[in-house]
Formats: sequence, structure tokens, C-alpha cells
Amino acid sequence: MSTTHRAPHDAAPHTPLPKAELHLHIEGTLEPELAFALAERNGIDLPYATPEELRSAYAFSDLQSFLDLYYRLTAVLQTEQDFADLAEAYLERAAAQGVRHAEIFFDPQAHTARGVDIGTVIRGLTSALDTSRERHGVSTGLILSFLRDLSAEDALQTLADAAPYLDRISAVGLDSAEVGHPPAKFTEVYAEAKRLGLRLVAHAGEEGPPSYITEALDLLGVERIDHGIRCLEDEALVARLVAEQIPLTVCPFSNVRLRCVDRLEEHPLPAMLAAGLLVTVNSDDPSYFGGYVEDNYRGLRTALGLTDDQLRLLARNSFKASFLDEARRTELLAELDAHGPTG
Repeated sequence: MSTTHRAPHDAAPHTPLPKAELHLHIEGTLEPELAFALAERNGIDLPYATPEELRSAYAFSDLQSFLDLYYRLTAVLQTEQDFADLAEAYLERAAAQGVRHAEIFFDPQAHTARGVDIGTVIRGLTSALDTSRERHGVSTGLILSFLRDLSAEDALQTLADAAPYLDRISAVGLDSAEVGHPPAKFTEVYAEAKRLGLRLVAHAGEEGPPSYITEALDLLGVERIDHGIRCLEDEALVARLVAEQIPLTVCPFSNVRLRCVDRLEEHPLPAMLAAGLLVTVNSDDPSYFGGYVEDNYRGLRTALGLTDDQLRLLARNSFKASFLDEARRTELLAELDAHGPTG
């Protein structure tokens, strides 16, 4: 496994391509320094002496080893202000990395299980998101993501609990431990979300088999597949994804850190582009996986030799795959077209 692709979090010396980020877990943007600050504010003892010691724990053998630490650290998130601070820290970094639109996952069950009310989570996050376009030039959407290793009944209850806040939520998603938790488990939940007028996405084909992608499309009715790298194992599925132009929100650094791909140099993204798949590049859980979205773009340029045209295609795909209204999409595509060399 390569661990050499961590890039600095401050802005790169060039001007990054304008882009959308469509696969970003807000809890996964919790940098060690902020984790320690929130822990101190809330009187929580972390089992690490320093932020540096915590960062050194970000070495994962698989998805589950990551999730164990990820959920342990959510304990520092207690109040609306905590969630607002978390979102604001991400938005500042995202803007510096060229993000002009972000569709952001949050995991309410990870918080309600600790006794934090879902309203606290949503009000805190949206207090930062609601003014993000004015302050950072980043428009936003919020995606309520169900934990697939919990029951479908728990997901249905979470959706019901979110009812007072559905005007703040644009879509539902499905994440956490994939293997052994097929999309079919959540058919009823997704039918209800669709009835409520929410857009539909789901993680599939990261560690799970290509059949999970097919289930997500056919049984859940999703419009977008998060990850999806294992689609290449099924030629008929690839042909379908190309024909229907189903977006795939690929997360290269994440794939390497969680050992779905051994080295960034071996990532299947070039093959996915060559096949005509509608691929986007995203950072997933950037604090844990070695970089934010522009860091992923630059890492791909270095490791895979992606050309300026390919990077521009990825950025264009990100706007095409988003849930933006047409006016904002047109505005951002024009901004991308007017952008100079990628550097």
C-alpha cells in the first residue's frame, strides 16, 4: 500500500480547476487538530497524546479498520457549534482546492446513537452551509446517509426523524461497511425517500461485488453510484453504465488507503475513462485518506500521467453528475471553460 500521497492542505501554488465534489463525508473531514480542540471544549479525553499521534493512527488495513477509528472520533461532535465548526473548516479548505459546489454526506445514526439529536446535527451543519456560497463561492447540498450495517428499520426511523428538516436535505445515500450488507436490504427505505421527493445515491462496488451496483440501480433506483470501481469486473454492467451515463463518484486516495487498490499508480481510473464511464474524482474522508479533492487530482496527474484534457473532463463530469439546477451548472461549466492551464 502506498502512503506517500499526502499533499499539503493549503492551496496549491497554481489555481485549481473549478470542480464539484460529490463524495465527501463531513465527519471524514475532522482533522486531528480540530478533534483535539472539540474534545477539550466538550471535556472528552481522546486516547492519543497529541494530534500527531492521532494522525499516525491513520494507517488502515481495510474499510472496517478505518470505520472503527472514524466512529470513535465522532464522540467529539456534541453541539450545533461543533458541527458548524466542522463544516466551516471543510468549506474553507474546499474553496482553496477549487471546489465550487459540494454535495456533502452526513451520518445521522453515528450521532443519534450517542444521544445527539438529529436536529442538532442538521442545524449545526446548515448554519455553515447556508452562507457558504456568499462567503466561499461554494454552493452546497446535504445528503443524509444511512449506515448499511445497521437495520433497515433503523434507517426508516432515521428518515422519519429527519422529516422536520427535509427542506435542508437534497438526497439520501448509503455508506459504511459494504460487504454483507447489499443494497436490497434498503429497498423500502429508498422507496420512501423517493416518495418524499429526495434524490437517491448509494455506495456500491467499492469492497462489495459488481452485483451490488446492479442492485443499487434496479432495486433502490439510484441516480448515482458512489465508488463503483469494481464495475470493471462486469462487462455488461460497464456497457449499461456507459449507455445510461450513470455517474460514478470515485475516490482514488481512499481506494489506496483502504487497500481496494494497492498503489495509486495501479488505480483503474484511466481504464474507466477509456471505457466511456462518467467518472468524477472526490476525496471521500480527506482527513483520514491523505488529501482533499485537488490533492487527488494532482496525485492522479503525477501517478497516472493524466493529461490536462483528462483532468478537465473529470471536472466537467463533476458538474454534469451533480444535482445542481441548470442555471448554476451552466455558470460553473462556463467558469471551467474560461479557466487557464491546470499547472
